[in-house]
Parts: sequence; structure tokens; C-alpha cells
Amino acid sequence: SGLVLVKNPHLDSMEEDVLYHLDLGTKTHNLPAMFGDIKFVCVGGSPNRMRAFAQFMQRELGLAGDGEDVTDICAGSDRYAMYQAGPVLSISHGMGIPSISIMLHELIKLLHHAKCRDVTIIRIGTSGGLGIEAGSVVITDTAVDSSFQPRFEQVVLDDVVVRSTQLDKDLAEELLACSREIPDFPTLIGHTMCTYDFYEGQGRLDGALCSFSSEKKLEYLRRAYDAGVRNIEMESTAFAALCGLCGLKGESCSFHLP
Repeated sequence: SGLVLVKNPHLDSMEEDVLYHLDLGTKTHNLPAMFGDIKFVCVGGSPNRMRAFAQFMQRELGLAGDGEDVTDICAGSDRYAMYQAGPVLSISHGMGIPSISIMLHELIKLLHHAKCRDVTIIRIGTSGGLGIEAGSVVITDTAVDSSFQPRFEQVVLDDVVVRSTQLDKDLAEELLACSREIPDFPTLIGHTMCTYDFYEGQGRLDGALCSFSSEKKLEYLRRAYDAGVRNIEMESTAFAALCGLCGLKGESCSFHLP
């Protein structure tokens, strides 16, 4: 039916579902009226970037207003920012797996309660590139962990649950085809490695701690490249796992900062 799925039997017995970190709820807001026409969701780390993206979409779609009047739907919360431009929802997710995971749980429930159908979700962000030209955009085919495996490990109570991180290959090819119309940004499809840390986890030598040599770092990055990794960030495995389990057509696109 194209509906966004939730896989939690406890929700049916709840009198109200409060989407706490989005400052929304099933009793306080008419979610189908507010969001029922959403077809695309774009998520990214920074609130300012997602506001700018919503303004861009408002202009591109020819919607009323000059783009400066977009309002933060989640203004009552200081965790995330959410903007709507016609059928496009633009939401910040912060940095790292814990932050994007919280946002996605509540976003997926929001789309479910709003009875949205056939939703496409795209993560747009920045990343570190691996063996690619600065300024390139990497479209993720598979998100991998620090061992280059396509999995997301989530500790649930005292069990380690392993979930798939395969993203939508057809959507990846569609985005690659679209990129050919924008020659300023070299674009490729590749694996994205997701880490739990910005410094040691990504092999950086300039953190407060560093327990490895520059030679060991380079050897590790060579192995990552040989395994198909083309960029490194901190959200993609959780993003891929949650989208896949809940029936969302998802993809991640990351800009390799110069």
C-alpha cells in the first residue's frame, strides 16, 4: 500500500503517541492534515542547512513566499529543526548515530500517523572522502561499519541485534542520472563507512587522544578503499537500517568537503 510501517505492537495500546523531540503528538496535532501530502523527506545534520534547503525547495517548486518565511515546526523543542515546502519535509538530525536514530524513530512514527504513502527519504550531508576528488558527491549503495561489513549493530536490552544496511539501488541510480545535469559536482556510487566517533574512529591524528601511528592509519584506509569505501561519516548505518525495516525508500548523498 506504500504506507510507512512501524514495527511496534505497543503503539496500538497507547492513548497518545508523543513525539517528544519533535514537539508533536497525536492528540495535540492533526498529523494527517499537517503532513499527509509529504512525498519526500530530506534530512541533514545542521538546522541552518536544512532551513536553507527548505527555502531552496520553496523557490524551486514555485511556492508562495520568498523563502524567508519558512517556519520551524519543531520550534518548541531545541533538539531538531523541521521545515515544510509543499510535499517536501526538511529536518535536521544532529551529529552521530544516537542523534539521527532518535529523530528517525519519531519521524517514522510521524509519517505513519499522518498516513503518508510512497515516501522517499534522502540524507544530504558532508563527509570525508577516501581516494576521490575533493568536492565530489558520494551516493551510498551500502553503508558499512568500521570492519567494512554491511551491518548496523544495535544493543537492545542486553542483546546485540544486527540489521541490514542495504539502501535502495534503483534510487541510487536515479540520483546518479540526475547528477549528470549538474557538472560542477563529480558524483559516484560507493560504500559509505559509518563510525561512532569523529576523531579516533575516523583515523584522525588531531584529537585529544590518538592511540595509533600515521602508518597504521594509512594502512587501514587503504584496506577500506579496497573494500569499496569511498567516504566516511557518522550516521549512514542507522539511517539505512531504520529506513529498510520501516519500508522507506531511502538513500544517502554526501559531499566530500575540500
